[in-house]
Amino acid sequence: MNAFLCTDNLCRHFGGVMATNRLCIEFEKTGLRSIIGPNGAGKTTFINIITGRIPASSGKVHFQGAEITNKPTHELVKLGICRTFQITSIFNNLTVFENVRIAKQANSGGSLRIFSTKKSLKKVACDTWVILERLGLKDLAGLPAKNMSYGDQRILEVAIALAGDPEILFLDEPTAGMSPAETKHISDLIKGLSKEISIVLVEHDMDMVMRISDKITVLHYGSIIAEGAPEEIRTNQLVREAYLGKDT
Repeated sequence: MNAFLCTDNLCRHFGGVMATNRLCIEFEKTGLRSIIGPNGAGKTTFINIITGRIPASSGKVHFQGAEITNKPTHELVKLGICRTFQITSIFNNLTVFENVRIAKQANSGGSLRIFSTKKSLKKVACDTWVILERLGLKDLAGLPAKNMSYGDQRILEVAIALAGDPEILFLDEPTAGMSPAETKHISDLIKGLSKEISIVLVEHDMDMVMRISDKITVLHYGSIIAEGAPEEIRTNQLVREAYLGKDT
């Protein structure tokens, strides 16, 4: 196991509610790890802590041997820890190309001003085209984001995240609201990306999770109740009880 990001007894409580309870999870440099569990299991809270959205109550997060617990989001992005959100987050009035270019320019440390150097803008533009082609968005580059289909908007979000040159990418419900065809398309893209970087997926579509995950971690009331390959999780009685009740 070549874990390059790991959590050590990570906890977060809201008043008397323990949203994450002593979570110890290791992530490798590549591959696709899904985090699943019933509503309220602590999945999004866990991602929010790692990506700097909320602080941990206790415990630690380590990335490439350094402690990064409670670092702000912008510092984590510079380290290569990026994410998408449950709710679509794009610039609707900008084109597809502009959405990704702005993210790429910000990540490269270049100025967002009009009078940036031609050399820096050319490099940003080239990198933007590479990302758009990689995700199948090249033909939509000039389209205002608000005119895209919902499925393509979610793919655009992934493209914006890739502009941050992530080493690990957290995806929170990327297929929510999608049609079966759209879900199949984005899940195939995600699986392909996981061969190059680490992907952490929070998702309720169990068919998708079982089809593309390398490993699955199951949370229930903030604690890990099972970890393993998809087939192990599919047949795990504790997991069945967490989702369906003890009478199953």
